[in-house]
Amino acid sequence: MTVATGPCRPASYYNASIAVSLLPTPSLSGDSKADVCIIGGGVTGCSAALHLAERGYSVVLLEAGEIGYGASGRSGGQILPGLGTELDVVEKALGLERARDIWEMSRESVRLTEQLIQRHDIPCDLTWGYVNAAIKPRHVRELHAFQEAMARRYDYHSMTFLEGDTLRERVVSDAYLAGLYDAEGGHLHPLNYTLGLARAAQQAGVVIHEHSAAIHVERGQQPTRVITSRGRVTADFVVVAANAYLGGLLPELSGRIMRAANYIVATEPLSEDRAARVLPRNDALSDTNFVLDYYRLSGDRRLIYGGEVSYDGREPRALERRMDAKIARLFPVLEGTRIDYRWGGDVAITVNRAPDFGRLGHNVFYAQGYSGHGMSLAGLAGRLLSDAIAGQAERFDVFAAMPHRRFPGGRWLRQPLLVLATNFYKLRDRL
Repeated sequence: MTVATGPCRPASYYNASIAVSLLPTPSLSGDSKADVCIIGGGVTGCSAALHLAERGYSVVLLEAGEIGYGASGRSGGQILPGLGTELDVVEKALGLERARDIWEMSRESVRLTEQLIQRHDIPCDLTWGYVNAAIKPRHVRELHAFQEAMARRYDYHSMTFLEGDTLRERVVSDAYLAGLYDAEGGHLHPLNYTLGLARAAQQAGVVIHEHSAAIHVERGQQPTRVITSRGRVTADFVVVAANAYLGGLLPELSGRIMRAANYIVATEPLSEDRAARVLPRNDALSDTNFVLDYYRLSGDRRLIYGGEVSYDGREPRALERRMDAKIARLFPVLEGTRIDYRWGGDVAITVNRAPDFGRLGHNVFYAQGYSGHGMSLAGLAGRLLSDAIAGQAERFDVFAAMPHRRFPGGRWLRQPLLVLATNFYKLRDRL
C-alpha cells in the first residue's frame, strides 16, 4: 500500500465509486482575475468557494491535483462534532465561554454538512450514528468522565453510554468493554461529498482549475497574485486551503502543521447477514486509543477500515498484514473476506491538535490542521472564511484566537521528535 504523491487521486474505493461529475476544470493558462482566489480543492476550499459565490464574489479555485485529492477524498468519512483535541485544551487556552462557542460551532458544522447535502442533492450516503469504543478499563472510566463533563459543562446530552447487550446492538465484537453512542455523529462518502460541493460551487459561478499548483503568492499591497507554472490569478483576497499539501508556499506557516499518513482498506461488499454481525445499526466507530482504529460500512456494505499512522513518509512495516490481522481480531465473522481496495493519504496535525485558522496581512486567510477531525469542520471553515472576507470575522476570530506553537526541532528534527513522541503513546495504548 502506498500513499500517492502525484496529481491524481489514489485508486481507492471512493475513486472507483464516484457519483458526481463536474463541468470542465482545465488547468490554468494565462492571466485571470477574481475577487477571491482559493488555493486547494478539498472541503475547506470548495465550501469557501461556494459560500463566497453565493455572496456575489467572483471566485477562482486552484487545485494542484484533482478535486478531493487530499484527505477530503480519502478519509474515513466520519462527520463528528468536536475537534481533534480535547476541549480541555481549548478551555485552558481561551476559557470556558470560548470553548463552549467552539463546541457549538462544531455541532453546527455537522448540521451544515447535512444542509449542504440536501440543498445541493449530493449523493454521498449520509448516515447517522457514531460509537466511541473503550478497549481498556481506564478507557471506560474516561468515557464516563467525558459524558458527565459534556453534560455538565457544555449542556450536551446526545451521548448514551453502552455496555453489554446495548453495545453489541451497535458493534458485534469482543474487543470493546463499553462505548459512547453519539446521535449527532455520522458518516458519508467523502469524495462524493467534496465533488458535490465543487459542483455546487461551479453552478454558483466559481471557476475551478485542476492540475494548477500554486507555486508562489505575491503579497504586499492589494491586489495579490497567485502564480502557477502556466498562469497567474490576480485577486483582492486569497484563501489558502491546502492543508497537508501546503509545502513551503507560505513560509510564515512553516512548522505549524506536520503531515501524518493514514491508511484505509475496503473489503468486498458484505451480505446483509454479515454486515448485521459487524455493525448492526450502520454506525461509524472509532476506538479510544491515541493511534486509533476507525471504521464504518459503505453504501454497498463494504467495511471501510482505517488504522496505522506514519509521520516519517515511510509506509509502516508489514502494513497490509497488520491491518488484515486487526480486522480478523475485531470481527472473526469476516474470515476469508476479500480486501478490494487499499490506499492512504496525509492529514495535517498541529502541536495541540486544534485547527489553525488565521490571516496573513489583511487579505490572505487560511484554515488548516484539522488533525484528523475535519470532514465536517472544514465545511464550516469555508463558511467562516467567506464571512471573514465579507467583513463578518467575529466567529472566524474565535478559532483564530487559539494559540499555536511550531513543532520543535527545526526542519531536520521535527519528524524524528514527533515519531518518538508517537511511539510513547503507541506503547501507552498497549498497556
